[in-house]
Amino acid sequence: MSRKKNKSNNFLVQGTILAAAGILVRIIGMVYRIPMQNKIGNEAMGIYSSAYYIYNIMLLLSSYSLPLAVSKMVSARVALGQHKNAYRIFQSSLVFSLISGGLACLVTFFGADFFAGTILSEPAAAYSIRVLAPTIFVMAFLGTLRGYFQGMGTMIPTAVSQVLEQIINAGVSILAAFLLFDMGAARDIKEGTDYYASAFGAAGGTVGTAAGALTALGFCIFLYVVFKRVLAKQMRRDNTVMLESYGNIARVLVATIIPVIISGTVYNISNLVDNSIYGFYMTSGGEAEHYMANWGVYSGQYYLLINVPIAIANSLASSMLPSLTKTVTAGERGDVLRKINMTVRFSMIVAIPAAVGLTVLGYPIVDMLFNQDARLGGDLLFLGSLAVVFFSLSTVTNGILQGINKMRVPVRNALIALILHVGILIILLYGLDTGIYGVVIANMLFGLTMCILNGISIANFLGYRQEVKKTFALPSLAAVVMGAASYLVYYLLRLLTKKPSIACLIAIFVAVAVYFVMLIALKCVTEEELLGMPMGTKAVAAAKKLHLL
Repeated sequence: MSRKKNKSNNFLVQGTILAAAGILVRIIGMVYRIPMQNKIGNEAMGIYSSAYYIYNIMLLLSSYSLPLAVSKMVSARVALGQHKNAYRIFQSSLVFSLISGGLACLVTFFGADFFAGTILSEPAAAYSIRVLAPTIFVMAFLGTLRGYFQGMGTMIPTAVSQVLEQIINAGVSILAAFLLFDMGAARDIKEGTDYYASAFGAAGGTVGTAAGALTALGFCIFLYVVFKRVLAKQMRRDNTVMLESYGNIARVLVATIIPVIISGTVYNISNLVDNSIYGFYMTSGGEAEHYMANWGVYSGQYYLLINVPIAIANSLASSMLPSLTKTVTAGERGDVLRKINMTVRFSMIVAIPAAVGLTVLGYPIVDMLFNQDARLGGDLLFLGSLAVVFFSLSTVTNGILQGINKMRVPVRNALIALILHVGILIILLYGLDTGIYGVVIANMLFGLTMCILNGISIANFLGYRQEVKKTFALPSLAAVVMGAASYLVYYLLRLLTKKPSIACLIAIFVAVAVYFVMLIALKCVTEEELLGMPMGTKAVAAAKKLHLL
């Protein structure tokens, strides 16, 4: 019984590995963008972020879904002991990545002017889009390798490669952004323009993306070469007689990928839609000079900060899918429901306090990190921090629906949410003249709609109802106490020290400590559940020293 329980808990352990890597990656991403934004400014950061939306959509259309699809298909075969068929899926996906990644790279490179000028209303973004185009090709192969490792039951290659990718990305991006911004500024002085500094600075920030992706690909190839001996041994022991044809695998791969592509594209295109609609709104209203500066604050401060905790939900969804697919294949309904409950609970235990923390300490955090005026960034965080909860939950529930083989349902739900989102955004911008605040409100409502629709779908398919007390109520109560304590500490220390940054840092540490104590005091988590989380052993030891356990 104990062995079975430990085995079934492995998905959460694997999830915490990816979650820890996701947190580290997001922290690195946040840290390197701070000096970059402080150097190149909000306008260049807006251009940089806008170009990334085009890159992300092209990545989604070509290969972003490959890790998910490959891990799902491979894990289903591995669960049946069919290692030869699992390897055939890997080979077929490599061919697919060559074709899809290559086509997307060419379309992005040669269509850069159209994307920048027509869709984004910012021609200067074309430089950044062209720099990002070759990265799409690299990411296609990288995604296949990561998906294969995940399908084999290990998240470590994905986690380590993500960290390596982001470290290289950070270093190269900062260096290239600084150098190219200065080159652009010199050209602006020479030609009497104010165009090239922002355009070149934004393009420099994207150079690191390619360097990081190449590093991660090299690491995964190295691991694959090392792993090949174990793989060959597994295939020699495989007695599967009926090997799947490559044609059939290709058809199943495409059938698996297309719903994920559509779902992911619809789910993530909201940022590009927001960018485009807001751009038209600002330029048609004669405020083009404020367009990219405001968007730079939205994407470079607000969206950057809320995405740190959302990364945990993304990691949990990615790690849960292969495990959930195996459990569904084995017909173990009770285990399916248990895994869903644990995953949703774990994501909410992180997302709820993060949302409260960003609401309470949004202004001092922005003021501490960026050398621009903190008012707009702080306002956006205060208004829109609940997006952390909504997007974390919607991401996890997307993964649940895909894991139980309801691939089309998230597509339908995301499409409904997107249509409502666009309608609300247009009303907020053109009807109520809310400006960039309308983008934040519409973005939150998109995430909320996805949560509601996905929750209804899961309930209908599985007869499942999420436990409320330990998932939502107790973490919310603990987070409210945490928020009050952290703000009080910040306010008092700021008065005493006259140093807001020091007060903010201490308040954040106090927030973590208070939330941890409240979580255990309210019996929101058990000792066993704590042990399954990152740094769980040390957390349990600390709790016992404090006589909380």
